[in-house]
Amino acid sequence: MDRLQKILAHAGIASRRKCEELILAGRISVNGKIVSELGTQVDPARDHIFVDGEPIRLEQKTYIVLHKPRGYLSDIDEARGKPLAIDLVPARERLYAAGRLDANSEGLLLLTNDGDLAHRITHPRYQHEKEYLARVEGIPNADTIARMQTGIFYQGEKLRADAVKILRHLDANARAQKWNDAPRGECWLKIILHEGKKREIRHLCGAVGHPVKQLIRVRIGPVQLGALPVGQWRALTANEVRVLKSEAKRKPGIVTLHHRD
Repeated sequence: MDRLQKILAHAGIASRRKCEELILAGRISVNGKIVSELGTQVDPARDHIFVDGEPIRLEQKTYIVLHKPRGYLSDIDEARGKPLAIDLVPARERLYAAGRLDANSEGLLLLTNDGDLAHRITHPRYQHEKEYLARVEGIPNADTIARMQTGIFYQGEKLRADAVKILRHLDANARAQKWNDAPRGECWLKIILHEGKKREIRHLCGAVGHPVKQLIRVRIGPVQLGALPVGQWRALTANEVRVLKSEAKRKPGIVTLHHRD
């Protein structure tokens, strides 16, 4: 026996939070009866569970890293006539993104049908690190970097990065991706955060006077984008899945980076 929303997430229906919304909306039935109460206990081996009248099936856990191109949406719920990143992966299982990237951002998108792990990756309580490269206008000074790490208020919400570092040169993986050094009057920042509010980096950088020109996610926890070409995908290795699950069960310390190399 287990909670209905957990079974639905494990079946790849959606993230656990989305599954809770489906239950509250009366779209889930168990043994012919609509269930709208969170925490309902079910046995997937005995109970007949339906979503919008269609039976669920327990899927094989799948973990995919996709290099999302700019201009693609990362979540089917955002569909507004733009192409979906998930359509770039010909998977049999129904996958969804564990942490979104906005349409104008690119880089590492983790796709899975493991709702429990997706929840742990995206929930700030587990402090799962996300690393980004941001090309911004201007060059922040030390005081600005400190403000970004201490936190600022934007539209009533506190935004902060765990770590910010100015990059003088991009590494070999970035070169393989054909990302160029920043032109005069701009710079690349390495930004690490664990929460990832909607458009947080864009709002944070813009608020301190350094608007983002290009934003790329290059790491989630132990999983690196590396030199994976844009628009291509790969399955996570068994070791990456193991470490990802291990790190999702604890609270790693916050990384601190110096202002410059």
